[in-house]
Amino acid sequence: MPTRHRDVLSANAAGQLTLTKHPHGCLMLFPRPEWEKFRERIASLPMSAQWWKRIFLGNAMDVEMDATGRVLISPELRAAALISKDAVLLGMGNHFELWDKATYDAQEAKAMLGDLPDVLQDFSF
Repeated sequence: MPTRHRDVLSANAAGQLTLTKHPHGCLMLFPRPEWEKFRERIASLPMSAQWWKRIFLGNAMDVEMDATGRVLISPELRAAALISKDAVLLGMGNHFELWDKATYDAQEAKAMLGDLPDVLQDFSF
């Protein structure tokens, strides 16, 4: 975990995190208090979303940062996100996304070549 996030995660979540699959092919990494909120929202989804409940909740793994800020990611979750060597960690507000670097670079390049989505057309940068 990068130093800039480590102290905050230690203070706000006692270094306790939860990892699960993301529908875009990466992993979501939540500080435990944020995971609990997310878990409740997912658990309350109707039966029509049962498979998404299974994907998010059934693949969730609790982890803890060690003294140097490292997190052990299970082989199953690494394989699900195709993470083999280099990874990219993105802060997304209340959680992080963990991507295989090559996959992220390809997806970002594809997005940058496309048009802005309608919801961003009037957004001021």
